[in-house]
Amino acid sequence: MTASSSLTDLLHAAVTAVGGSERPGQVTMAEAIAEAIDGNAHLLVQAGTGTGKSLGYLVPALAHGERVVVATATLALQRQLVERDLPRTVDALHPLLRRRPQFAMLKGRSNYLCLHRLHEGVPQEEEEGLFDPFEAAAPSSKLGKDLLRLRDWSDETETGDRDDLTPGVSDRAWSQVSVTSRECLGASKCAYGAECFAEAARERAKLADVVVTNHALLAIDAIEGAPVLPSHEVLIVDEAHELVSRVTGVATGELTPGQVNRAVRRAAKLVDEKAADALQTAAESFERLMELALPGRLEEIPEDLGYALMALRDASRTVISAIGDTRDRSVQDEDAVRKQALAAVESIHAVAERIVEGSPYDVVWYERHDRFGASLRVAPLSVSGLLREKLFNERSVVLTSATLKIGGDFNGVGASLGLAPEGIEGDDLPQWKGVDVGSPFDYPKQGILYVAKHLSQPGREGSRSDMLDELAELMEAAGGRTLGLFSSMRAAKAAAEELRGRLDLPILLQGEETLGELIRTFAADARTCLFGTLSLWQGVDVPGVNCQLVVMDRVPFPRPDDPLMSARQKAVEEAGGNGFMAVAATHAALLMAQGAGRLVRASGDRGVVAVLDPRLATARYGSFLRATMPDFWYTTDRNQARRSLAAIDAAAKADEK
Repeated sequence: MTASSSLTDLLHAAVTAVGGSERPGQVTMAEAIAEAIDGNAHLLVQAGTGTGKSLGYLVPALAHGERVVVATATLALQRQLVERDLPRTVDALHPLLRRRPQFAMLKGRSNYLCLHRLHEGVPQEEEEGLFDPFEAAAPSSKLGKDLLRLRDWSDETETGDRDDLTPGVSDRAWSQVSVTSRECLGASKCAYGAECFAEAARERAKLADVVVTNHALLAIDAIEGAPVLPSHEVLIVDEAHELVSRVTGVATGELTPGQVNRAVRRAAKLVDEKAADALQTAAESFERLMELALPGRLEEIPEDLGYALMALRDASRTVISAIGDTRDRSVQDEDAVRKQALAAVESIHAVAERIVEGSPYDVVWYERHDRFGASLRVAPLSVSGLLREKLFNERSVVLTSATLKIGGDFNGVGASLGLAPEGIEGDDLPQWKGVDVGSPFDYPKQGILYVAKHLSQPGREGSRSDMLDELAELMEAAGGRTLGLFSSMRAAKAAAEELRGRLDLPILLQGEETLGELIRTFAADARTCLFGTLSLWQGVDVPGVNCQLVVMDRVPFPRPDDPLMSARQKAVEEAGGNGFMAVAATHAALLMAQGAGRLVRASGDRGVVAVLDPRLATARYGSFLRATMPDFWYTTDRNQARRSLAAIDAAAKADEK
């Protein structure tokens, strides 16, 4: 690695190239990362909004000279890195490094157009074998138009990456032209292998110095054992507060009657009648049970469900063996049909076997969805052991986010990643260090944290009329400019419906339009307000005067009936810990820190974060939650909050004139 003075020169060149200005926190971050990389060490870096995090890790990564993988949670940040930050940074560093580092984006296979499926058609859900979706879909229908556009796009795209298609297409249309890794024939067996977009992306990644990917692919690479990512010396995980939930998602298995029935239909023509009938019978038994399923955790597998799952497992295993031997001359493009059927049946077998085996480290539960019916799910009680074993092995790992210190230290997030408390040493314990580089913003002067201490405590159900009254008064004082973050979609809808009738302000509601369109509309008009739930707590970046009031309706604890969270809480308690603080309060703290971070996005931003839940001021855990949020000036005085909002609104209006 270069000396510190050289690193400073490199960072200066990169910041100048992107039109920014150097910040002390960014310099501290870059130096700490360079030191960790040189020492093959592990580092957690909290870097507040406005630090210039991306350049803070890209510059030492590019200077290192060996391959680095950067994993992010969101598509927006991946695109920013590959389309803006990396090209400019590489151009700026080229004269100083005397080499031009290469970079590439790598995603899961289903994100790329599959030329085989595009040209040869899709194995049909029913029993007619193959069909051509371009012929079957009416050209005037939405699906037909999407498919025709995809066919045209396939001739001009260089990447085949779904996210390069503008405007996008529906999931249904994309599923007609893409495959999962299990369904893929493999480049050597596919007639289009030489032109394959997914294979080309992998080849580019093998040649790149920096590979940009996502948390999900990183999890697949760790869990499935077959390497997806090219070998690398350094892993940088951005938006690292999201990593545990993304890895949990990848490690979660699901069985639904619809999924099982599709697998039966796909396999029926490829095996003998006896094997097909056995799978069909097992599928029917499972479906009958699922019709009666009630949502909730299954601490023990009921006997009838156990029998149904064993029947599914055994019938699936028989079909998997039989598919390899049976030939049906009526089936066209048999390899593709066989591969898709195998993928479907193998998935059923894997989940059924996992639940039947009954690992004490798994949580099993029923879910019921209004539209899709019941599903049976299984997820790991914890992914910390998996992450400790797979993530921090034979490479330097840097994890960064604006939110890694929970309640004032890194140990909570560290524990979720499989790390012992900072400074604890042991033969099998990864050694790590935590660094908080702060934020360039002056939070006590730029923002107020107002907790409505006088309101009634929120209950599980029922309306909160006093909360809605408080919200209406705050929004009026702010002249709109409000981002409403709600703990549930039901609460967001109820508030929007009530306040649309009371206030002369446009109120947008998540779900009524695409998220991107809602945020654009909100950012374009000062009077407009936006209400929504989880994705808004983390996904909104609206600097300036159009977002000067961020409201949280309540502390966002997980639902008490959330099977996975409640199981994790119980496990901590049985081990002698405080389950509520380790699981529920930590979950809420992360979300509240992210939500409060929506307010101040630039050095000139001013505003109020209003929490309409008195527990943040009165409960014993309130100080833990507040310690995780930005260091705003704190008050419980409702009149002070209104006066401040009115003054901010007046100043914004004066600037507009």
